[in-house]
Amino acid sequence: MRFSISTRLTAATALLALTAPALSKDGAANAPRYGSFGVDLTSRDTAIAPGDDFWSFANGGWAKRTTIPADKAAIGYGNILTDEAEQNVRLILDDMAKNPTKYGATGKQVGDFYATWMDEAGIEAKGTEPLKPYLAKIAAVKDLTELQVLFASVGYQSPISISVIPNLADPTRYTAAVGQSGLGMPRDYYLLQGEKYDGYRKAYRAYIEKIQTLAGIPNAAAKAEAIFALETAMAKEHWSPEKSRDIAALNDPQDIAGLEAKAPEFDWALMLKTAGLDSSPKVLMANNTAIIAIGKIMVATPLDVWKDYMAYHFVSSTATFLPKAFDQASFDFYSATLSGVKTPRDRWKRGVQLTNGALGEAVGALYVARFFPPAAKAQMQELIENLRGSYQDRISKSSWMDDATRKAALVKLAAFEPRVGYPDKFLDYSSFKVVRGDMLGNAMRSAEFANALQLSRFPKPVDRSLWAMTPQTVNAYYSPLSNQITFPAAILQPPYFDPNADPAVNYGAIGAIIGHEMGHGFDDQGSQFGPTGKFENWWTPAAKAAFKERTAALAAQYDQFESLPGNKVNGKLTLGENIGDLGGLEAAYGAYQRYQAKHGKAKVINGLTGDQRFFMGWAQAWQTKLRDDAALARLRTDPHSPPLFRVNGVVRNMDAWYTAFNVKPGSKLYLAPEQRVHIW
Repeated sequence: MRFSISTRLTAATALLALTAPALSKDGAANAPRYGSFGVDLTSRDTAIAPGDDFWSFANGGWAKRTTIPADKAAIGYGNILTDEAEQNVRLILDDMAKNPTKYGATGKQVGDFYATWMDEAGIEAKGTEPLKPYLAKIAAVKDLTELQVLFASVGYQSPISISVIPNLADPTRYTAAVGQSGLGMPRDYYLLQGEKYDGYRKAYRAYIEKIQTLAGIPNAAAKAEAIFALETAMAKEHWSPEKSRDIAALNDPQDIAGLEAKAPEFDWALMLKTAGLDSSPKVLMANNTAIIAIGKIMVATPLDVWKDYMAYHFVSSTATFLPKAFDQASFDFYSATLSGVKTPRDRWKRGVQLTNGALGEAVGALYVARFFPPAAKAQMQELIENLRGSYQDRISKSSWMDDATRKAALVKLAAFEPRVGYPDKFLDYSSFKVVRGDMLGNAMRSAEFANALQLSRFPKPVDRSLWAMTPQTVNAYYSPLSNQITFPAAILQPPYFDPNADPAVNYGAIGAIIGHEMGHGFDDQGSQFGPTGKFENWWTPAAKAAFKERTAALAAQYDQFESLPGNKVNGKLTLGENIGDLGGLEAAYGAYQRYQAKHGKAKVINGLTGDQRFFMGWAQAWQTKLRDDAALARLRTDPHSPPLFRVNGVVRNMDAWYTAFNVKPGSKLYLAPEQRVHIW
């Protein structure tokens, strides 16, 4: 586990990708990708009233005619466009693999890495031989001291994560952080009762046994029971996903003496030295009560069980790089059982993902040059500034915020740093050794390279130019510790952003996503950070109380949404993302009004007003179908609400939506004006 306080759209809910401009049926390169103006009217189900179920009104026709592909846990605009993006990256990788010297030293690294993954016969021929030195290292552990050395070593499982983040008290400097880790399933899957979860637990024990058996580890069944019991004991101590969102609770900086006083079972000096972080004057002790309890579990558990646990997890975490039987076992449990996926993805698609993970910015430099139109960046900058202006208007006119807090909020808004497309400087991978034909070794060296890069930065001031995502990543994020919003090139495509589409649709889609990311600076987590990213209070008590009253009301609304029979949305877990969605769409609507004030009032198109097209753009951006198992997994762990409620849960709080679609009392989504939540 890597401890992170960044908030972002997940790939599972925002899978969109960069492609060349779409051609219309008559071959015109300047036509919107979807429909005649950016909305696909055939996706609607006009038998459903907008006020009863707006997501289904916008997407119901599509949902009826669409089947989730066998190799996917979900389907929607995003998945389709992601496939196209992967095709684009594949063009680059195939050429590099066939002509490894054509692109210089870095091109050879990329080509060799991808070609090694694609060489299934070569991986099969090596069998379990690549595992042996790593398993031997685990087997050689003689005591808890040596065990903890492996806990802190790159590539090995640990019940405690050790990582590097900007210091909450001074985000210009880095600090070490430790947190809970070490489970093979989501925490709740060990703990919740019911036939469904009993089935997951049974399948997981069988998977632990199978992975060990494939690796030639003896007594696999008995060891699987002991490993499962150990993980269950840790799961009982882990913080829940919603509790792990509490920044104030996570913020427990300690020096070595403080760590030793709280959790004396761990040799903190040894582990931090092994991790290369012993120079950190303070260590952020996140999930502190869980770490304290895990220390007691560590000394109460026989050493051999810990060694079996580490051997199993090493094989499981590297199964993708091993012969097909390992890879299939991992798919059968993690994809088929936990997410309901029927068949594995094509190997080349997985190779694209792996190469992006290992050498992403090297691929990204070529990706941007080949596929990212410069005009998109200019249009995004106008959108962002209109969103900033809209937030400024809304904050300035806020009825619940006092003057002191309002002034501080406007200072933070002005300090927002938007980043679009790609970083100014790409990473140098020259020290990463890629060996053609050594897949497991390449994967381990990739992890070691990333760790060494982080350690080289640790003593220096935080580099604000670094990106946490590659240009070809279909995602976006806000970092509260730097007060930056980042939009990689690959998200700037339809249905989120189409330079040829109606502005109303663009403001309802990418505009609302920009607003969403900016909104994270003012959600229940981000609002605890100041304009420079420092964890600090800039609220008066009265403003904080008013804010909490509104956010509690929003959480209560989402608590009522039933995503699957008997399974409701967790309003506290999803609160930050719901605030981002609500504030983002409201700010985007204001930004759209600013656009119309400058460019002229929108005309009616295909019977839809500009405001109606704005809200349709938002709804169709979240056009998604999920398998039940995948939906359940996300419900338990994902801080984002299901797509249905990202649409319906937001629009019912917006006065403009009621006017646009003439929604009246008696409609299923109707809320009386005094019940509607307005935060930003």
